[in-house]
Parts: sequence; structure tokens; C-alpha cells
Amino acid sequence: MLSRKKNVRVYDLVIKKFIKKLEAGVREVSSISIHPGGDNVIVGSKDGKLCWFDMDLSSKPYKVLRSHNKDITNVAFHSNYPLFASCSDDSTAYVFHGMVYSDLNQNPLIVPLEIYALFL
Repeated sequence: MLSRKKNVRVYDLVIKKFIKKLEAGVREVSSISIHPGGDNVIVGSKDGKLCWFDMDLSSKPYKVLRSHNKDITNVAFHSNYPLFASCSDDSTAYVFHGMVYSDLNQNPLIVPLEIYALFL
């Protein structure tokens, strides 16, 4: 994956081929994380939006979460559990339950779990 200012380009490096362009519709992409299953991507932006992409569905975001007031600095999927998190310049970190089902007819389940305030 290659991040541009407003989109993410997906490449297959084995066959050296461009696969698709994910249109985030945000001011500027700041961070990316790929689900361990490989078919879902979360993108954090500099305008506080978190975009969940299901690459099997569309090149547009499946869900856009407007959780942070300032720039998102990092997003990450947990490697073993159905969790993902985002942290921001507004000194908060959000933890979400993000269940991806093996049945392709069932959409991912996204549930906010916890907000952590980081004080320095």
C-alpha cells in the first residue's frame, strides 16, 4: 500500500501490478493499518476522521468515524483480538471492537469500547 495525500493505492508486489485506489475523502491521510486478514484497512486522517475500508466491497469507505477533534497520529489493528485503536493530537486514544466475519455477506461490526485521555 502506498499512501498519497487524499487516497491509498494498493499494489500486488508479487505480480507487480496496481490493484485499486481507495478514496478516503479526507483532507490528508496520516496513518494506515491493515487487518491481519488482509481484506480490511483503516485510515486515519489529519482532520480527525477514521475510515474503515472493506476492500471486497468498494473503493469508498465502509464506515467513517468522526471521533477525534484534532489530527489522528496513528491507527492500529490488534494482531490476535478483534480490536483496533486510534490516537490523536487531542490527547485521546479510542479503542474499538472491530469484528470481521468470514461470511462475505455479513458486514464488519464496529463498536466503540473505551476512550483514554492521555495527560502529559
